[in-house]
Amino acid sequence: MRNSFCRVPVPLSSSRSDQRVAVLADSDTRWKWGALTARRLAPDAPAPAGYVLRGRATPTARQLGEAGVGEADGGPVEVTCAEFLAELGRRHYDVVVLALVGGAVQAVLHGVRALWPDPAARPVLVTGYVGVVYEKLADGLLLRHGADLVLANSRHDAARFRAVYEGVGADPAAVVETALPFLDGAAYESAGDRAHRVVFAVQPSVPEGRADRAYLLERAARHARLHPGREVLVKLRSRPGEHTTHLEEHPYQRLAERLPGGLPPNCRLVYGNMGEVLDGTDLLVTVSSTAALESLHRGIPTAVLTDLGIREALGNHHFLGSGCLASWDQLDEGLLPGGDPAWLTAHGVAPVTPAVPVAPAVSVTPAAPVTPAAQAAGDPYAAARERVARLLAADRLPPVAPYYTLATAPGYLPGILARHRLAPGGTPLPGTGARAAGESSGARRWLRAHLREAARGAYRHGVQRVAPVIRRLGEL
Repeated sequence: MRNSFCRVPVPLSSSRSDQRVAVLADSDTRWKWGALTARRLAPDAPAPAGYVLRGRATPTARQLGEAGVGEADGGPVEVTCAEFLAELGRRHYDVVVLALVGGAVQAVLHGVRALWPDPAARPVLVTGYVGVVYEKLADGLLLRHGADLVLANSRHDAARFRAVYEGVGADPAAVVETALPFLDGAAYESAGDRAHRVVFAVQPSVPEGRADRAYLLERAARHARLHPGREVLVKLRSRPGEHTTHLEEHPYQRLAERLPGGLPPNCRLVYGNMGEVLDGTDLLVTVSSTAALESLHRGIPTAVLTDLGIREALGNHHFLGSGCLASWDQLDEGLLPGGDPAWLTAHGVAPVTPAVPVAPAVSVTPAAPVTPAAQAAGDPYAAARERVARLLAADRLPPVAPYYTLATAPGYLPGILARHRLAPGGTPLPGTGARAAGESSGARRWLRAHLREAARGAYRHGVQRVAPVIRRLGEL
């Protein structure tokens, strides 16, 4: 017996209407990217089956709802890596979207290879990035190598991705240029008679330090005081106690409580779906959030802050040449930065204009081979759909072939797989219990869920409360 998974041999579906799609995500933002990507790739298919990978950043129901994507099949099911692989062996899926960090993608890829070590009617595997790729480029890409499609959000990213794969002698054919699936919404219209709205889109871990985060919040409050006719919104990612992709050691909610003089009446903290927050926004301010790309797509004046420098650690170096780099001082003086057209085109941000109808979130296109003209005409997922269709038309797909193997990375790969309770060969470690999702009793699931939530809360408390105290004591 080659592995402990049960495999159901089912032919791949070639027609669009009967395709079965699954999405596995590990955070709120990646769920949003994965679910929307699934809709773009299979617009005629039923709602995708949703799975959330159990871990530190497992999102709450509120976070999933705020992501702005309807729940699939009654809501995503929380699973371990081994449980998800067991699901793939028991259920038939044509396409699986892996909206995960690189290590988790690598674990699933090796698990799929263990499931189907020979050519078989396995699912088409799709992965990519949820936003701006400004760090760990080579590491993240090589951990994603082996998927049938590695989606690049722009022409710029596609060229970088292929260069990395070619540089190590790996096949770059899986790289497909697309665009961020949540670039939609109406084109910007000036405030007119309504209050001018400024939105400061914060990030959980950029910048990391308390002093830098307090400075940015103070500048947002100062901007509100200098412009009492403006509404300044500090857009937060999560509520206290919730988890995000990146751990937030110094939440802005707590920094606001300690801000000298507090926030002025026209400056407040807000939550909500970013697309909805951008409706009515007249200036988007951020350090390096993907929200800047959403804003630029709509034609909203967008500022990428330079107050803390232009540094790789901040990610704002990604916006060099964009025309958006600015400081709070310049914004206080009335600057409204606009995106450079050439930069926007290269980075997959095609602005919408009032004269051109906005493409719907899910567009239906013929299965004919994509042409450069079609790609340029606002159909960034046409090439990806065409590749998926070709793969589904095949009777069998070759085994998954990641770049990282026990031959190329014997000191790296086993640790990655072990973190997801997989053996070096991709099979579950003994005692993992690779049950199908929902197989255990209701009482046991309830108890496990509450124990996991308590552990996550303790971990978050340690990072946000205990760790800063220990660091301060160490500086005495």
